[in-house]
Amino acid sequence: MTAKNGARQPKYQRIADALREAITAGEYGPGDRLPGENDLMAKYDVARMTARQALGVLQNEGLAESRKGAGVFVRAFRPLRRRGIQRLSQEQWGSGRSIWSADTEGRQLTVDQITVTEEPTPERIAGVLDIAPESAVCVRSRRFVLDGKPVLLATSYLPAELVAGSAITQEDTGPGGTYARLAELGAKPVHFREEVRSRMPSQDEAKRLNLSMGTPVMLICRTAFADGGRPVEINEMTLDSASYVLEYDFDA
Repeated sequence: MTAKNGARQPKYQRIADALREAITAGEYGPGDRLPGENDLMAKYDVARMTARQALGVLQNEGLAESRKGAGVFVRAFRPLRRRGIQRLSQEQWGSGRSIWSADTEGRQLTVDQITVTEEPTPERIAGVLDIAPESAVCVRSRRFVLDGKPVLLATSYLPAELVAGSAITQEDTGPGGTYARLAELGAKPVHFREEVRSRMPSQDEAKRLNLSMGTPVMLICRTAFADGGRPVEINEMTLDSASYVLEYDFDA
């Protein structure tokens, strides 16, 4: 077994590289079972822990998934390409389309675990929304499931006084979603800001997103601004990093 990056590369990494190349070359297709620990031990003359680490690398990268009692398989789920600019255009939600339709390409998307509540404003939210801490916010929490796979948790915060009595306070916000309803309230979003970070998931996040051990999450915090720079929504999103490609396409 040779190493592209030199002899100092750990054995488990070299095995993972070889398996990754085999997946890329089509030797193992979506849903195929990869060689097990015993197979790798025999082929590469390594200890069980080394073989286990190699398979763990592919699972952490989102290329493979472990099935209890069956082995490790090439992941069949096709990552979602999140088009960060196109999905937020007024042409998208202003015409009654969900911003998600820019990403899903006809794949089946469902939203579950929906809750809509009115709550005291968390301090970090009050500062960004520029509202008094004693004010209330409408909190919309959802889980997004694509092709049967949970991929995203999202919690939106909007000034309760602004959205009172509108469809935003209901589970179904109607055609065009929250941004179309804000436009009807005279608070049309005209500018967005997104911040992206990553970390390991909490126990609750890992459970709700059905994450394989070692899979990190991406955190996207989006703020929507109306005319005059008025912030009207904060959306805190937790993404399964193995389920997404973040795409930003813009002119120089």
